[in-house]
Amino acid sequence: MDISVIIVSFNARADLEECLAALHAAPTAAAVEIVVVDNASTDGSADAARRWPTVRVIEEETNRGFAAANNVGIRASSGDAILLLNSDTVVPPGAIDRLLENLRRQPQAAVLGPRLVDARGRPELSFGRMMSPLTEFRQKRLMQGLRRQNPTTLRRVDRLTRRQQWPDWVSGACLLVRRLDAESVGLLDERFFIYTEDIDFCAAIRARGRRVLFTPEVEVVHKRGRSVAAAPEATQRAYRRSHIAFYEKHHPLLAPLLKLYIRLSGE
Repeated sequence: MDISVIIVSFNARADLEECLAALHAAPTAAAVEIVVVDNASTDGSADAARRWPTVRVIEEETNRGFAAANNVGIRASSGDAILLLNSDTVVPPGAIDRLLENLRRQPQAAVLGPRLVDARGRPELSFGRMMSPLTEFRQKRLMQGLRRQNPTTLRRVDRLTRRQQWPDWVSGACLLVRRLDAESVGLLDERFFIYTEDIDFCAAIRARGRRVLFTPEVEVVHKRGRSVAAAPEATQRAYRRSHIAFYEKHHPLLAPLLKLYIRLSGE
């Protein structure tokens, strides 16, 4: 098997159906298997995925979080490469073959991420430097500009995402990784329920001397935020827990300051 596509689903049936329909819209040169791991959805997502007989569906009894569910799918799959794919993405015909081709052209790359755009074709800042207070500040300023559709920010992000780069991480919304590299770091760290698991995963891989590649040659639609809309308050709490866990792991001296900031800000 050339590639295993792992999709984690949680109460996003309509998005999941669109995602799977896009994956089946055109044949691929690569041998592809698709595994959907459903995190105890109550909207019939698992049954909807079974409309496609070749899709393997794994139903979890509880919502174990994004990292843990991806690990379930990875362990159940067999592809030489693994594509972690959000249920709120739309992959155009030919994109999977082009992603694999880009990865094969760069033997030093363990991880590859494509250019992500929203439904209107506006770019997403889907890569960056290792998370720290300074890089977070810069990233959030750009994200705020994108949300406000600031013309200067839109032009800047468009330029950034038009060229190949070797960042520290790429977004887990669409992340291609060689199986050997994923297994060498023990897969995703399951302490991260949702958010920051992709940054941590890429950091673990880079610590072993491997590299992360962003390519603009492949473009994937990401309907950002749709995958967590089912439980926004719970998602915010989970984000803060992951945020703290990330700093405790990678910046332990700064973790107490982050906790204090969260308490004082009422978050």
